Amino acid sequence: MLSYLIRRLLLMIVTLFGVSIAIFLLLRIVPGNIADILFDSAGLIDPAEKKKIIADLGLDLPLPMQYWQWLNGLLHGDLGFSYVSEKPVIDEILPRIPITARLAGLAMTFAIAAGVPLGVISAVRQNSKLDYALRVLSLSGLSMPAFWLGLLILMACVRWFGTIPIYDRAPETFGAWLAMLAIPAAAVGFRSSALIMRLTRSSMLEVLRQDFVRTAKSKGLSDTAVTYDHALRNALLPVITTIGVETAFLLGGLIVTETVFNIPGVARFLVEAIRWRDYPMVQNLVMFIAVVVVTVNLIVDLLYMLVDPRIRYSE
Repeated sequence: MLSYLIRRLLLMIVTLFGVSIAIFLLLRIVPGNIADILFDSAGLIDPAEKKKIIADLGLDLPLPMQYWQWLNGLLHGDLGFSYVSEKPVIDEILPRIPITARLAGLAMTFAIAAGVPLGVISAVRQNSKLDYALRVLSLSGLSMPAFWLGLLILMACVRWFGTIPIYDRAPETFGAWLAMLAIPAAAVGFRSSALIMRLTRSSMLEVLRQDFVRTAKSKGLSDTAVTYDHALRNALLPVITTIGVETAFLLGGLIVTETVFNIPGVARFLVEAIRWRDYPMVQNLVMFIAVVVVTVNLIVDLLYMLVDPRIRYSE
């Protein structure tokens, strides 16, 4: 187990190193930098002043040197300064991480709480009217973009309640946070819940046909015990994989949701940083997302052993 964890940690380091090179080069390939954007928006044409800004920001240095300066600072906990606000990057990112984490956590809680039980019910009641209704609901969730659903929710709230459920100030209590993020979390988690429900249903149908389930029923166990204690536990492995993938996907999917509901989270801030070519901000935000993704993948692999004792990682 220890050797497996060491190998995975080394693989995570290699992956993050590759991500750092990719995002650094991709940002430089995109035409224009912050100096070009500032001068174009202000209508300035003084080449000398523009050259001075580029030199002050270090954008005139060779690419290997720029990359080494950023990587060296990253390894020492120095994320640099934002080109736009001129504040430390860490001070700009830290207040936004809890907002996005709460929204993503609430969305996944909704997705799991709705998707897994409904998938089990749909499998147990296969080909019934309830099964058909749940399958139509899941197809709707997979077909409906989160931003479109969010706009529908906003219009419905205006039409029925005369108010717009958008983020206008920082809530002071947990209940206020829950009320503020519940609607956007449901909007972004609806697709994930639909995917989890369909995968749970298909996995449960496969397990329910196996011999050990029939044996459990023949021993006189109740339907609830057979379904949840025996069948569901064996059907959870592909569901856990999907939950891990969806958790990582949420960080990208939250970009539109945070924009629609005016939530000042990490995802929305990333779009603004890309628009302004704020290299230190974009690079560090992408690295943060990459760390979350590889960490989630490691947690999913470890959960396999918890759910299925037959799985063991060799030394």
